[in-house]
Amino acid sequence: MDLNFKNVKSTWSFVMALLLLVVMSGCGGKETAGTESMLSGGSSKTWKAEKETTASGDKDKLTDAEEEETMQFYSDGRFAMGGGGSLQTGTYSYDQAGKRLSLTFEGQSTSENFQVEKLTEKEMTLVAGDGSKMEMKAE
Repeated sequence: MDLNFKNVKSTWSFVMALLLLVVMSGCGGKETAGTESMLSGGSSKTWKAEKETTASGDKDKLTDAEEEETMQFYSDGRFAMGGGGSLQTGTYSYDQAGKRLSLTFEGQSTSENFQVEKLTEKEMTLVAGDGSKMEMKAE
């Protein structure tokens, strides 16, 4: 009888430790999708690509042109993307609760949508519909 009680006690301790681990990992996490002001700053903020990965997680080397491109978000909902002599403009919307960033380029009726995996004052990670990721740094 005493041996059975030790097994139950040991199993119970393991279950409680596992439950504590699950609760701590689910509740204490740092908010990674910041506010719209983190995206655009007070009036505007410029972002530059740092790293890109494919949908399978493999590193995708940035081309020289991609390394020169910048993306500027304005607090009034506009954006400008340029580099290498080209400039594209449009509007954006950011859904903090849904962690979604939508870009609509000027002259186009469709938008490009990204999952915002991380957004802080200095870093942003966007995930495209195909699963590829772009890590960006604020300038």
